[in-house]
Amino acid sequence: MEKNNSSRRDFLKKAALFGAGVTILPRHVLGGTGFTAPSDMLNVASVGVGGMGGSDVSRFAASGKANIAYLCDVDTRRAADSVKKFPKAKFYKDYREMLDKEHKHIDAVSVSTPDHQHAIVALAAMQLGKHVYVQKPLAHDVWEARALTHAAKKYKVVTQMGNQGASGDGVRQMKEWVDAGMIGDLKEIYCWTDRPVWPQGIQWPTQKAEVPKELDWNLWLGTAPNKDYVEKLIPFNWRGWWDYGTGALGDMGCHNMEAPFSIYGLQYVKDVQATVGSVYVDEFKRGYFPESCPPSSYAVMTFPKTEKTTGDVKLHWMDGGIQPPRPEELGPNEAFGDGGNGILFIGTKGKILADTYAANPRLLPTSASYTNPKQKYARVKGGADGHWAQWVEGCIAGYGNMQMSSPFEIAGPLTEALLMANLAIRGSDLKVDNKYPGRNLRLLWDNNNMRVTNFDEVNQFVKRNYRPGWEVNYTF
Repeated sequence: MEKNNSSRRDFLKKAALFGAGVTILPRHVLGGTGFTAPSDMLNVASVGVGGMGGSDVSRFAASGKANIAYLCDVDTRRAADSVKKFPKAKFYKDYREMLDKEHKHIDAVSVSTPDHQHAIVALAAMQLGKHVYVQKPLAHDVWEARALTHAAKKYKVVTQMGNQGASGDGVRQMKEWVDAGMIGDLKEIYCWTDRPVWPQGIQWPTQKAEVPKELDWNLWLGTAPNKDYVEKLIPFNWRGWWDYGTGALGDMGCHNMEAPFSIYGLQYVKDVQATVGSVYVDEFKRGYFPESCPPSSYAVMTFPKTEKTTGDVKLHWMDGGIQPPRPEELGPNEAFGDGGNGILFIGTKGKILADTYAANPRLLPTSASYTNPKQKYARVKGGADGHWAQWVEGCIAGYGNMQMSSPFEIAGPLTEALLMANLAIRGSDLKVDNKYPGRNLRLLWDNNNMRVTNFDEVNQFVKRNYRPGWEVNYTF
């Protein structure tokens, strides 16, 4: 009897192992070499598919795990290349129609529109339970950035902001240097860019133009105020107008400020101050162009102490060609950053210099000899170029199962910080009763209530008024 039971147990065990072996065969074995099962493919809908949006779509597809199922753009001229490249994708002009009709067939949504449309599209997707990839900056206003951060957690979706340097090797190398104490305690951080490379500090065009037949101007305006179409606003120069863009900070801040956030665990700003470049239209007559971002700006943000700092942290932001003083340790002919952009960490024992996207990090002086600490942080496959594939794979893995480089829990506070700096920039250039009361102020920030406590006039920009029918609604 005992022998028979033992034989029966062995038989059942072998049968179970055989059955398990069959069920866990890799999908590519069942389908042949190179086969990807439908359940391992991400159905992506992309909103804004020209320019950077076209690049995003191609990068998702290049992962080999994303099916570009739907394309959406308000301008068929800008969408033409993507439509040609992905002929099987169904095309829409209005993202609302696309989500309404196709949401059951969509797994994830990428958003590569102008800044003023990021939040409304991303929130609509997340509320349908879709994973989202949003180009930088995450949002146009501080309130929107907070809402997207909250919504990502509420709806349990995989998120990524399009600041690809967050996936690069450079930021991880610098983090290992900092953790090893190679620059000592942090004193200050400088980030700068040569942007804008589009017009800023100018008057809104007075002559309206005919709307191109390929463009739906109403859909392009979206949340922004009603205005007549003007030449040279799209596809790129919208960045310099407050109704649509967020200036040089919005364009490059998420790239150059990401490393300080990742390395030192920065969160929300305590206070911020700014000065801006002036444009004079005549002798001693300063131009006043409130609709346009200034030609240059310098902002200083203060962040509360973190686990990796000994006190508050000051981060200096400069754009429009302004740069900090060259470090004494930098050789006279060595490039400061990459020439136009850079990141500089100043510690009590040393300094780190890096280029845009935290690329090419180096300890100063570069002539000295350093021993790198043991690798502590895993690198992203493909580095910065793997940023898009990482999100695709994270979406397939599901919420909470794979670490993203720039999830909204990180990208949200980062975006809020640069948008807070924009509050100071706009405040310093804001005319009230023919005066500029916001100049030379240090704006104090009530983070819980999302309000500046000592200059109420700028709170109108924390959450703007939306065009009727295009309101961004979200309850925390």
